[in-house]
Amino acid sequence: MESLSARGRELVSESDFLVQGFMMALQDPYEKQSNPHGFVNFGTAENKVCFDLLKERLTRPDMNYLEPKLLEYNNPAGIKSLREEAARFLTDYCHSPVPLNPNNIVIMNGCNSILCALSAVICDPGDGLLTPTPYYSRIALYTGVYSGLQPVYVPLNSQVTEDHSLSFSLTIEKLEEGMEKAKQQGIKVKALVLINPQNPLGEVYSPHLLKECLEFASRYSLHVIVDEIYMLSVMDVDFTSVLSFQDLPDPKRTHFIWGLSKDFGMSGLRVGMLYTENEHVVNSVTRLGTFHQCSGITQYMVYQLLRDRDWLDNVFFPTNKERLRESQATVVTALEELRIPVLHRSTGMYVWADFRKFLTSQTFEAEMDLWKRFIAEKLVISPGKAFECGEPGWFRLTTSIPEDLLQVVLERLRKALQSGPTIKSLK
Repeated sequence: MESLSARGRELVSESDFLVQGFMMALQDPYEKQSNPHGFVNFGTAENKVCFDLLKERLTRPDMNYLEPKLLEYNNPAGIKSLREEAARFLTDYCHSPVPLNPNNIVIMNGCNSILCALSAVICDPGDGLLTPTPYYSRIALYTGVYSGLQPVYVPLNSQVTEDHSLSFSLTIEKLEEGMEKAKQQGIKVKALVLINPQNPLGEVYSPHLLKECLEFASRYSLHVIVDEIYMLSVMDVDFTSVLSFQDLPDPKRTHFIWGLSKDFGMSGLRVGMLYTENEHVVNSVTRLGTFHQCSGITQYMVYQLLRDRDWLDNVFFPTNKERLRESQATVVTALEELRIPVLHRSTGMYVWADFRKFLTSQTFEAEMDLWKRFIAEKLVISPGKAFECGEPGWFRLTTSIPEDLLQVVLERLRKALQSGPTIKSLK
C-alpha cells in the first residue's frame, strides 16, 4: 500500500462487514439449480419482491425511446423534464402543502453521491456530522474520505425507561449530549443527519419528534439532512415526510434526500434526488453533479416511471407493500419460534433483531463469532457493529426477498444457531 495516498490507504484498510458480506455473496451467489450451496444475502437492504412487475413495466414500448439529447451532455442538476416530474411526484407522495419547485431539485447517481456532494458544500474538513446510532455507517466512510468530516455519534440503547416506552429511542436530550461531547472534543458540528424511516432500527419518527429535531438543529444553526430513502415502504403506521411541514424552523438549512433504490427495488439503476430551498446549495451541489450524473437514458426511464400514476397507485405500490408485508411476516414468525425479539416492523425491508442470548459472552468478539457462524452456513447477515451499535448481539435481517429464497435463509439460520459452542443466556 506504499504507493497509495493516505486517503487510498484509509479506503483499503476500512473494515466494513456490510461490504465484506456483500462481496462474498456477489462472488459466490446462491442459485437454486446451478449453485444451491452458494451464499444467500440476508444482509443488504434490497427490495427483491417485485422484479416481475418492474420487468413488465420497463420493457413496455414507451421505455424504448432514444433521441440525440439523451446521448449528449445534459444539465448536471438533471434533465429538466425529470426534475419537473420529480417535483410533482414528491409534492404528492410527501404530501407537501405547496407544489415543490423543480429548480430546487438535483438528480444524481444515487443517494450516497448526493450525501457526499451535499456534505462537501455545507461543511468544511474537520467539521462534525451529528447522527444517532445505530445507523447506516457508510455515511461516515463516504463523508469522511470525500470531505474530511467527523461523525459525532449519539448512541441509543435498548434500555426502556419510564419516560420512553421503546428501545433505542431518540430524544432531544440525547442530541444535546452529543453536542456537548463534540464541544469537549473540539469538534464543530455543522449538520445533523436523520434517516427516516431509521436504518437499521426501522423506527418511523413521529411528526412531534421530527419537528423537535428540526427545532433543535435551528437553535444550533445546524444543517439537517433528512434521508427518506424508505419512505414509500412503510407499513401499518403513518409516515410523515419533512416536506409535509407547513413551516420549517430553518428551511434554508433543511435538505431532503430520496431515491429509487429501495421503494422501487432498483438499487442498480442508481438514481437519487436532493430537494433543498437553499439556492446556494443547489448551485454548488450542481457543480459537483458533473462527477455524479445519471445517464440521459436512465433519466428518461425514471421520468416515464414517475409520471405513470395509474401503474404506481393501482399496481406497483399496493402489490409491493403487500409482498413486503408477507415476506416480513414470514421472517418475524420464524424469529418468534426461535424466541428472537424483533424491535420494529414498520419498514418493509428489514427488521432489527436481538440475538444476544446466542452470544457466548456479551462482547463484540462474540458477536463476530456468531456472524462467522452465519457465514459458515453461507448466510450473510449484517451485525450491529457494522451500524455502530453500542450493544453486541443485535443484527439487521433483510426481509424483502422472495418466499422460496426466504425458506432457504431460515433453514440456514436455524442451522447456524444450533451449531457452535454452548450458548449463555442473558441474565
